[in-house]
Amino acid sequence: MDKILLAHGSGGTMMRDLIEEVFVDSFSDVQLEDAATLDIPVGKLALSTDTFVVSPLFFPGGDIGHLAVCGTVNDVATAGAIPLYLSVGFILEEGFPLDDLKKILASMAECAREAGVKIVTGDTKVVDKGAADGIFINTTGVGVVRDGINLSAANCQVGDKILLSGTLGDHGITIVSQREGMGFGTTLETDAAPLNQLVNEVLDVAPATRVFRDPTRGGLASCLNEIADASEVSMLVIEDDVPINQQVKGACEMLGYDVFQVANEGKMVAIVPADQADAALKAMQSAPYGADAAVIGEVVEGAAGRVSLRNAFGATRIMDTLVGEQLPRIC
Repeated sequence: MDKILLAHGSGGTMMRDLIEEVFVDSFSDVQLEDAATLDIPVGKLALSTDTFVVSPLFFPGGDIGHLAVCGTVNDVATAGAIPLYLSVGFILEEGFPLDDLKKILASMAECAREAGVKIVTGDTKVVDKGAADGIFINTTGVGVVRDGINLSAANCQVGDKILLSGTLGDHGITIVSQREGMGFGTTLETDAAPLNQLVNEVLDVAPATRVFRDPTRGGLASCLNEIADASEVSMLVIEDDVPINQQVKGACEMLGYDVFQVANEGKMVAIVPADQADAALKAMQSAPYGADAAVIGEVVEGAAGRVSLRNAFGATRIMDTLVGEQLPRIC
């Protein structure tokens, strides 16, 4: 059989065969029990869950499976936690090609190995043809928070520096470039990547880091506005200091997008005390996926919750939170 059938979700022999011959073959750490039993070090746990419905399912540099693992690993890492375990839930549409499912599972397994996490439990449901769009994936991540770390969006203070781990908008524009009717020539790939090692290396040298956030849906603008609101501070971003790929700039101009509102899946924002900012930046730049990291602004005196952007001519504008849905089904 080369496609998913409704019987694969029935709980009978076909479902058992799918689990044993496809899922277990991909995820060597999965436990075939109703609940996985986990070894957890003593400490505070971080728990995050997310659901992935990206379209298309395969795109340059990744696919929905790779994205699902990266997204959840990064969410756990933003709590200052070491990600340990993942659960995965699949909603499969009747008729979905088994070869595509195997590719997605292999991608998830590879990314989990890179991130140092184990996929230990999951669930699979099959729905009628037309009731889904191929495959949807839900993931939950568990990690242990590092001792002495207290990260919160409410921690920021005037004088803190704003760090960004790399170029903006790569993922969002990659997805748009692949969609029917919106194609244009670029060599861009998704930036989706597990950033837990980068976060750990920053915390090693900047333990007083205020907060980490991955600027996913809503982009950098929404991310910084959320933090500024929570801390009741004002922020100033220097436009020329923000790393942006020229292809992304060109695509945003053509499509009328604000690059600061475009989604990212492999970038991290960190707000760091000024006296630890240099060390944090060097740690980011030396970590995997952080070569283009930069200090892009600071927390300043001003109206609580305001994020401003200053251009090369010295003019300043408000960096607005995204309103509505700029890029649907981006993750």
